Amino acid sequence: MVKEKDRVRSTASSRRGQVLDAGLAVFARSGYQATPVTEVATAAKISQGYVLRLFGTKLNLFVAVLDHCYQRICDTLAAAADEAAGEPAEAMLAAMGDAYAELIADRSLLILQVHAQSASDVPEIKAAMRRGLGDIVELARQRTGAGEEQVQRFMAFGQLCHLIVTADLDSVDRSWARTLTNGMRHVAAPRAGEGAG
Repeated sequence: MVKEKDRVRSTASSRRGQVLDAGLAVFARSGYQATPVTEVATAAKISQGYVLRLFGTKLNLFVAVLDHCYQRICDTLAAAADEAAGEPAEAMLAAMGDAYAELIADRSLLILQVHAQSASDVPEIKAAMRRGLGDIVELARQRTGAGEEQVQRFMAFGQLCHLIVTADLDSVDRSWARTLTNGMRHVAAPRAGEGAG
């Protein structure tokens, strides 16, 4: 028989995941500063009071959403590394890069990271960014056996992906844009009204 305490924990865990998913989309739209907790609660279809009971403050909520974002990235990169296991480090990193390009077709993941950078003067947000970036670097290094320069280049290309996608450089037919997008593959962002699938 399931105990009441376990049922409450299970419900809280389920609701927490629901809030994190909703928070990712909502914070991606308007960032940390401009997003009230009520918007996240509404998107998650639960009360603001319950969101605050789960996370305490808006800052704690944003940091948890950012951690959730980086966890999704790490899970995706790890799965890609597993699929490319046994290949040389460069091939594994390329597979991980392709997986990341597909992942950020969901622009919420990408834009949330951009918003986090713009709010990195908040120590807790900066710490979450450092944790997430550190996890990605360590995952790339450990799973592929790549050297420092290879991992640095992998991370640099990830940041270039952000620039290409946010500025929609694939649609710019100018030599400077082609220089930046050369050899880069991205999944087209859905048009307004379309889903990311």
